[in-house]
Amino acid sequence: KAELRRCAEGVAVRFAPLLAGYIWQRQPFRLRYVPPRGETPAHIGGTTLFGDNVEDEWFIVYLVREITREFPGLAARIDDNDGEFLLIEAADFLPKWLSPENSENRVFFYKGELHLIPLSETHEQECDLSAATLTISQALTLLSTHSEEFLAAEPIRTAVYKRISGYPEKIQASFHRAHCYLPAGIVAVLRQRPSLVAAAVQAFYLREPADLRACRSFQTFPPDQRVMTVVTFTKCLYAQLVQQKFVPDRRSGYMLPLPSHPQYKAYELGMKLAHGFEILCSKCSKVSPDSKRNVLRGPLWERFLSSLKEKNYFKGQMEGSAKYVELLHMAEDYFQQSVTKPESSVEVSPGDEILTLLQTTTIDLNEFEREAASLPPEDDDSWLEITPDDLDQMLKEARDESLPSANAEEQKYDLEAVAESMKAFVSKVSTHEGAEMPWSSDESHVTFDVDSFTKALDRILGADSEELDSDDLDEEEEFDFLDEDDEDLDAENQREDQKESPNELIGSLKSYMNEMDRELAHTNVGKSFTAQKKGVKSVEHTEFSEDTELTPIDVDMNLVANLLESYSAQSGLAGPTSNILQSMGVRLPDNADHIGSNN
Repeated sequence: KAELRRCAEGVAVRFAPLLAGYIWQRQPFRLRYVPPRGETPAHIGGTTLFGDNVEDEWFIVYLVREITREFPGLAARIDDNDGEFLLIEAADFLPKWLSPENSENRVFFYKGELHLIPLSETHEQECDLSAATLTISQALTLLSTHSEEFLAAEPIRTAVYKRISGYPEKIQASFHRAHCYLPAGIVAVLRQRPSLVAAAVQAFYLREPADLRACRSFQTFPPDQRVMTVVTFTKCLYAQLVQQKFVPDRRSGYMLPLPSHPQYKAYELGMKLAHGFEILCSKCSKVSPDSKRNVLRGPLWERFLSSLKEKNYFKGQMEGSAKYVELLHMAEDYFQQSVTKPESSVEVSPGDEILTLLQTTTIDLNEFEREAASLPPEDDDSWLEITPDDLDQMLKEARDESLPSANAEEQKYDLEAVAESMKAFVSKVSTHEGAEMPWSSDESHVTFDVDSFTKALDRILGADSEELDSDDLDEEEEFDFLDEDDEDLDAENQREDQKESPNELIGSLKSYMNEMDRELAHTNVGKSFTAQKKGVKSVEHTEFSEDTELTPIDVDMNLVANLLESYSAQSGLAGPTSNILQSMGVRLPDNADHIGSNN
């Protein structure tokens, strides 16, 4: 237990430079000691509610990977409410044996790499790998002794690593800085705890009518002492705040200027954010001012601060300088949120923290006004607007990334390959789990048993009256007027049919088919198919050589023409043709010139 606690503290200190300034959507990333339970040994772990910002989830994936790289003795697994979401990200490259039923405890980060423990290997003497699920202890034993063999395939690792590429640089890119006209109390609170902006935005974004009752009088943050300041949001939080239409209660005192005012957006953002902070404070339980700050006076905080200085967290800033104080406040925030939370502690509400900060922080209105006179410019928010062309380009890039790369010479589309791929798809055997895509050519082919086929025909064409199905029984009822001689004649004919050989039955069936072809040849149905060119030899042509008017249809040409027509009708959207062909690795070119498929 002590070793795991020291490990959790070591992780917190090592990644404090990344996490201290990060703004989480709902809950921070936090590791704590977890006692053993059942077949799960003692470990360090945690649960984070990431809300609407999915980037928080992938940032945690990046952190978990880096933790196993920095601490080689740790192996880590991660999942969410969808299950093994890392496998979902690499779904196009997973082995066929892997399914949601047997994937538990098989996906791990170990020494900075993604590992996938297979169902069966050559180590059955150590544990039963053929079992549907592994225990954590079994998986750890395998990872510690055969980690090289269980390294996930290159395409799987590439798909997952691509999703977390760009960190830690992406952290700064995820922020958006905007001007806000806020009460001085909120400005002071955000100086101490910048991450509280997330709780305030969520309170406003998810507000209920009852929450707005506290916003009629604004007892905590009245509008009479407001200043212009710069607030750092994440792009997700900023979008949630700016996109909501809201008109404040007249009794609140938060009146907005005309939309044509140059600082209208700053006034509106400040009004919405003030409502969020007021809602948070209206739900708090008025804690003692020192109940939260005492944690910064113990030996654990001293060790944590000393470790930060050793890691050059303060970047050479002079102690007491404005930048040093800013970094120190972020470190205190991170320490309170991620290090000192005991397993049995009650979560302190954001409103309690806000009121505590208000009672322990000096609000210098004059200083805030002097800073407002020289604020840095706010970030451009044009990223909120996406034109149709931008969306098409994004979809095209996403589609191109999901397909195998190809050079210019490989962009020649072989229509014969399209036809053959579709034939292979139709020939595949499907099960209750769905159609199986014909990716590999070395798989066993579907066999055709002639004897079984002829026996089936024999049962259909030569069945006794008691074996007739419901349709045949209906037909019998329609011909009840037949006399006994006719019935005897039919029974005699049936007995004669039963004496026919299987080859005769097949020949009879083919004659029926030929007769149907002759009848359909002169109808619109027959004329809708493309026939083979004269002089082309085929098996079908020899069958109809007696009738010069009948020309065998070109199966491949009709197949490709219908596929292209269906693909063109999709108008660039998803549809059955593109889905089936892409699942088999066949990609059709875009119909840029809008020419019909017959051309």
